[in-house]
Amino acid sequence: MARSLVVKVTAGADAPERCAQAFTVAATAAAAGVDVSLWLTGESTWFALPGRAQEFDLPHSAPLPELLHVILATGKVTACTQCAARRDIDQGDVIPGVRIAGAAVFVEEAMAEGAQALVY
Repeated sequence: MARSLVVKVTAGADAPERCAQAFTVAATAAAAGVDVSLWLTGESTWFALPGRAQEFDLPHSAPLPELLHVILATGKVTACTQCAARRDIDQGDVIPGVRIAGAAVFVEEAMAEGAQALVY
Protein backbone atom coordinates (compact mmCIF):
# COMPACT_ATOMS: atom_id res chain seq x y z
CA MET A 1 0.00 0.00 0.00
CA ALA A 2 1.28 3.45 -0.89
CA ARG A 3 1.75 5.96 1.89
CA SER A 4 0.32 9.46 1.66
CA LEU A 5 1.32 12.71 3.31
CA VAL A 6 -1.13 15.31 4.56
CA VAL A 7 0.53 18.62 5.48
CA LYS A 8 -1.41 21.36 7.23
CA VAL A 9 0.27 24.75 7.23
CA THR A 10 -1.17 27.22 9.72
CA ALA A 11 1.37 30.01 9.19
CA GLY A 12 1.95 32.49 6.41
CA ALA A 13 4.03 35.63 6.25
CA ASP A 14 3.46 35.96 10.01
CA ALA A 15 5.80 32.97 10.63
CA PRO A 16 7.79 32.64 7.40
CA GLU A 17 10.18 29.87 8.46
CA ARG A 18 7.36 27.59 9.61
CA CYS A 19 5.42 28.37 6.44
CA ALA A 20 8.38 27.68 4.15
CA GLN A 21 9.17 24.45 5.99
CA ALA A 22 5.67 23.11 5.38
CA PHE A 23 5.75 23.98 1.67
CA THR A 24 9.28 22.55 1.33
CA VAL A 25 8.39 19.24 2.97
CA ALA A 26 5.20 18.92 0.90
CA ALA A 27 6.96 19.76 -2.38
CA THR A 28 9.89 17.45 -1.63
CA ALA A 29 7.52 14.58 -0.92
CA ALA A 30 5.48 15.33 -4.06
CA ALA A 31 8.64 15.42 -6.18
CA ALA A 32 9.62 12.05 -4.72
CA GLY A 33 6.32 10.54 -5.86
CA VAL A 34 4.45 10.62 -2.56
CA ASP A 35 0.71 11.32 -2.71
CA VAL A 36 0.61 14.77 -1.05
CA SER A 37 -2.26 16.88 0.20
CA LEU A 38 -1.34 20.38 1.38
CA TRP A 39 -3.89 22.20 3.54
CA LEU A 40 -3.74 25.99 3.75
CA THR A 41 -5.17 27.25 7.03
CA GLY A 42 -4.93 30.44 9.03
CA GLU A 43 -2.66 33.02 7.41
CA SER A 44 -1.42 30.54 4.78
CA THR A 45 -4.90 30.62 3.25
CA TRP A 46 -3.82 33.78 1.41
CA PHE A 47 -1.49 31.64 -0.73
CA ALA A 48 -4.55 30.11 -2.41
CA LEU A 49 -4.97 33.42 -4.25
CA PRO A 50 -3.18 34.20 -7.52
CA GLY A 51 0.01 36.21 -7.01
CA ARG A 52 0.18 35.86 -3.23
CA ALA A 53 2.93 33.23 -3.21
CA GLN A 54 5.08 35.56 -5.33
CA GLU A 55 4.95 38.13 -2.52
CA PHE A 56 6.51 35.70 -0.01
CA ASP A 57 10.24 36.02 0.50
CA LEU A 58 12.48 34.13 2.88
CA PRO A 59 16.26 34.19 2.38
CA HIS A 60 17.83 30.80 1.61
CA SER A 61 14.43 29.22 1.01
CA ALA A 62 13.10 27.83 -2.25
CA PRO A 63 10.64 30.27 -3.86
CA LEU A 64 7.12 29.58 -2.64
CA PRO A 65 5.59 29.80 -6.15
CA GLU A 66 7.89 27.00 -7.34
CA LEU A 67 7.05 24.82 -4.34
CA LEU A 68 3.34 25.43 -4.82
CA HIS A 69 3.64 24.56 -8.51
CA VAL A 70 5.27 21.20 -7.70
CA ILE A 71 2.53 20.34 -5.22
CA LEU A 72 -0.28 21.39 -7.56
CA ALA A 73 1.25 19.39 -10.42
CA THR A 74 1.11 16.07 -8.60
CA GLY A 75 -0.91 16.47 -5.42
CA LYS A 76 -3.80 18.35 -3.87
CA VAL A 77 -3.93 21.83 -2.36
CA THR A 78 -6.88 22.74 -0.19
CA ALA A 79 -7.86 25.98 1.50
CA CYS A 80 -9.78 25.56 4.75
CA THR A 81 -13.46 26.47 4.37
CA GLN A 82 -13.69 28.55 7.54
CA CYS A 83 -10.30 30.20 7.01
CA ALA A 84 -11.25 31.14 3.46
CA ALA A 85 -14.64 32.49 4.56
CA ARG A 86 -13.02 34.65 7.27
CA ARG A 87 -10.90 36.21 4.51
CA ASP A 88 -13.80 36.57 2.03
CA ILE A 89 -12.18 34.02 -0.31
CA ASP A 90 -14.43 31.74 -2.33
CA GLN A 91 -13.83 29.05 -4.94
CA GLY A 92 -13.91 31.57 -7.79
CA ASP A 93 -11.01 33.50 -6.26
CA VAL A 94 -8.41 30.76 -5.89
CA ILE A 95 -5.64 29.48 -8.15
CA PRO A 96 -6.84 26.79 -10.57
CA GLY A 97 -6.39 23.42 -8.91
CA VAL A 98 -6.92 24.68 -5.35
CA ARG A 99 -10.10 23.50 -3.71
CA ILE A 100 -11.90 24.79 -0.64
CA ALA A 101 -12.96 22.09 1.82
CA GLY A 102 -13.61 21.63 5.50
CA ALA A 103 -12.63 19.61 8.52
CA ALA A 104 -14.48 16.46 7.47
CA VAL A 105 -12.32 16.17 4.33
CA PHE A 106 -9.14 16.86 6.33
CA VAL A 107 -10.03 14.15 8.86
CA GLU A 108 -10.84 11.71 6.06
CA GLU A 109 -7.44 12.31 4.42
CA ALA A 110 -5.49 12.28 7.68
CA MET A 111 -7.14 9.08 8.90
CA ALA A 112 -6.81 7.14 5.64
CA GLU A 113 -4.85 3.94 5.91
CA GLY A 114 -1.18 4.62 5.30
CA ALA A 115 -1.51 8.39 5.78
CA GLN A 116 0.95 10.51 7.71
CA ALA A 117 -0.24 13.94 8.83
CA LEU A 118 2.06 16.84 9.75
CA VAL A 119 0.99 20.23 11.08
CA TYR A 120 3.19 23.31 10.82
